[in-house]
Amino acid sequence: MIGDDIAAISTAPGEGGIAIVRLSGNDVIEKVERIFKPYRAGIKLSDKEGYSLSLGWLCDEKMEIIDEVLLGLMRAPRSYTGEDVVEINCHGGTLPARRCLEAVMRQGVRLAQPGEFTRRAFLNGRLDVSQAEAVIEVIRAKTERGMNLALKQLAGRNSQEISLLEDQLIEVNAMLEASLDFPDEVGDLDYSVAQGKLQEVKTRIDKLLLAAERAEIYREGINVAICGKPNVGKSSLLNALLRKEKAIVTSVPGTTRDIIEDYINIRGIPVKLRDTAGIRFTEDLVERIGIERSQEVISEADLVLFILDVGTGIDQEDRKIYEKIEKKNKIVLVNKEDLEEKNISEAELEQLFPGVKIVRGSIIEETGLEELEESIEKAVLSGQLQSDDMEVMINLRQKNALLTAKRHIEDSLAVMGKVSLDCLGVDIWGALEALGEISGKNLKEEVIERIFHDFCIGK
Repeated sequence: MIGDDIAAISTAPGEGGIAIVRLSGNDVIEKVERIFKPYRAGIKLSDKEGYSLSLGWLCDEKMEIIDEVLLGLMRAPRSYTGEDVVEINCHGGTLPARRCLEAVMRQGVRLAQPGEFTRRAFLNGRLDVSQAEAVIEVIRAKTERGMNLALKQLAGRNSQEISLLEDQLIEVNAMLEASLDFPDEVGDLDYSVAQGKLQEVKTRIDKLLLAAERAEIYREGINVAICGKPNVGKSSLLNALLRKEKAIVTSVPGTTRDIIEDYINIRGIPVKLRDTAGIRFTEDLVERIGIERSQEVISEADLVLFILDVGTGIDQEDRKIYEKIEKKNKIVLVNKEDLEEKNISEAELEQLFPGVKIVRGSIIEETGLEELEESIEKAVLSGQLQSDDMEVMINLRQKNALLTAKRHIEDSLAVMGKVSLDCLGVDIWGALEALGEISGKNLKEEVIERIFHDFCIGK
């Protein structure tokens, strides 16, 4: 399979400026050359250097023109896959791309499997597994922040961090082995030095695990529910944050009867905003169903924005709603600060919502929104902003490997000086093997298959 010549359409289906058919393999240049007619006669594709473009026509086996194309040529090993790569840039649209793909397949090129181009890049040493996983992270990024983290992973930031940890563990193991094999020359193991190095590794892993939690937020985003009694400004807040009129806003309580949701980027975090029906007792069957669904949405939310009306003050309805969200991660927004008469004091807020972030503003005048967005970011990231020295994208597979490595190191620290050096070395090697799973050094074939299975065809 690895020696086969492969091809796939690498651009999204539908109309566009161009479509790209990508080929990779040892003989793809020769096979494309058979059905390519260059604009300038006598120029052979096989004679051209890598990183070159050739204009001409792609033809069928009878040399009848299929489409006017621009061929991009990248020679091994300086290509994405590490093999010879040809990219056929044809006219955008489903039919031109499909006809070009069918033409090269009739030359003995097979259709690529999902992720096979990136898999070959890994097998040929162009990328490690962590970098290969970054490719799909780049494709699926929902915000600029998420994409920037994925690009750092693709550039090898994760690999550098793991390599640093491995070097420290290898150094400790070398100290251990030297004490075992050459006790007269080296002497006993300096436990304080070894312990210090292992502790450094553990601290670094803890930072990476924290980065993993943040990466999950930037990758998947969070669910934010807007709640409060009717007519406090829930739909207005949704519209203000979205910068568009998504929800109907009226002065009539109970206007919102169903869940209204949309997506927004708040400081690099993908946020699903959900406007809920005003929670109150009502005889209206439709509104009551909406309220029941609202309570479900609130229970599922990662963060709740609880809105109060400074004009009406905090009444029994507000208190009952707050009882339902008291244990949730939440922010209290005191709305309608533009009113002259204010019936909510700072003392009352501190008494009712101790330790809860309070934001005061006016949605209609768009005051307090910037503070609210900042508060959402801090609430989601637990108030600890990402430091520049640990900006990495860690996925679930990598996180589990880090947790395994951490357990081995903790076991080593717990028994250091109490067991033989042989036993101590077992845990150190266990940690090294776990870290090797992140880079792909110790991955089993079935794990590799699962990683690339999630890729699209053509990548």
